[in-house]
Amino acid sequence: MSSKSRAFIAVHIAVLTVSDSRTKANDKSGDLLVSRLTNTGHVLADRKIVKDDLGQIRGVISRWIEDTDIQVAITTGGTGVTGFDGTPEAIEPLLEKKLDGFGEIFRALSFEEIGTSALQSRAMAGVVNGTYLFCLPGSSGACATAWDKILQFQLDYRTRPCNLVELMPRLLEHR
Repeated sequence: MSSKSRAFIAVHIAVLTVSDSRTKANDKSGDLLVSRLTNTGHVLADRKIVKDDLGQIRGVISRWIEDTDIQVAITTGGTGVTGFDGTPEAIEPLLEKKLDGFGEIFRALSFEEIGTSALQSRAMAGVVNGTYLFCLPGSSGACATAWDKILQFQLDYRTRPCNLVELMPRLLEHR
């Protein structure tokens, strides 16, 4: 899956935790993502925690998609079905293109781990203004699944036959 003939390209990634209860001291999911992405060789471009509030989520993401130094934004939390879960509603109207396959693959992988409970996840991804956005559930297990089984490969230029990094220069075509 990975080709040694291609050099690794570090991607600048921002991480947003969406939670009404997490703080920097107890944000295990955010910590996991930061650890995974930096250990892989990527750059942590920014990290924030906001309440599960549409305006706060959209505000941070809107600033990040305008920042040309941020190539990928990953959110964790707010993808469930309770009244407080609103990350997809905050993000989806911003998207220029959805990457439906991300949510589909994530739920298939989650099904192997947690059975039919996987249907409760509204994990999703898309592209806006040349920036990839990934919305993950808030559990550290779900973040590990998303990173270890999908994102680490798609955010690695060496992954063959194709990956999202090699498409980055073309995301703003025909604008």
